[in-house]
Amino acid sequence: MSVESLKIVSFGEVLWDLFPDGEQFGGAPANFACHAAIHGADVAMLSAVGNDRHGRDACGILQGFAIDISLMQTVPDAPTGTVGVTLDAAGKPTFTIHENSAWDRITWTDEIGSRVNETDAVYFGSLGQRSSESRRTIRRGIQTAREAAVPSIVDINLRSPFFDDKLIRESIELASILKLSDDELPEVISACGIESGAPVETQLRSLLESSNLDLIVMTCGAQGAVLATANGIVKQQGIQTNVKDTVGAGDSFAAAFILGTLRGEPHVEVLHKACQVAAAACSHAGAVPETISTDQHAE
Repeated sequence: MSVESLKIVSFGEVLWDLFPDGEQFGGAPANFACHAAIHGADVAMLSAVGNDRHGRDACGILQGFAIDISLMQTVPDAPTGTVGVTLDAAGKPTFTIHENSAWDRITWTDEIGSRVNETDAVYFGSLGQRSSESRRTIRRGIQTAREAAVPSIVDINLRSPFFDDKLIRESIELASILKLSDDELPEVISACGIESGAPVETQLRSLLESSNLDLIVMTCGAQGAVLATANGIVKQQGIQTNVKDTVGAGDSFAAAFILGTLRGEPHVEVLHKACQVAAAACSHAGAVPETISTDQHAE
């Protein structure tokens, strides 16, 4: 399967990160969608925006990456999501996620089901499920994927106070591949009843087996990443880079990792490339690079 033929649907939040020096397009599923498109995938985005400048600009950016926005919804009486962001000296962000946003009101349509049945993988996160309405829609989409034997990737994106143990467990139960960070591992292990005193590799193997997952991939910041498979553990050291900020690095990693995995590339190669992509993402401000022309996507 060539990367150009891969079809992916990304479910969840589209928003704007409000940095001290300006605003940047964001939202983990939207960032993932952009990076997957950069690497040549045929991506559709399912989210909701307001009837406002931020919403129009967000859709324009998605289209600039050749992302299909036919599943995008407009909510007239809710604003496009925004998040206040502050960065520490190492470029690590702290988020203040504003509530009652358009992406909290994603509704089900028959077109979503049809698109999911025709795709190669679906991606979703935990934050996008903070409202009951969007949660129902996202889970119906993921359940549709499961029934069609379409792989589903959950990117645990823990943003207090918008998660609890139940949300974590149910999201993992729906998925075939779990992506998380080392910062999130203790919360996930606790939610899933895994022994926390064991070595990290043992924790990941236990989680893989107890949750009936195909793969677990964990990013470890500058230290690289760890992959747990049925055949064992694969590790990749971090790639040195000049860090501007780390916003979106995990989303770029996820896109590179998922595309390589779907193509059947060796795990060692996929993990190395994903870390390279994440390091490159850290070298520029914001979660995605400047919009590129469509003829660059397959390069």
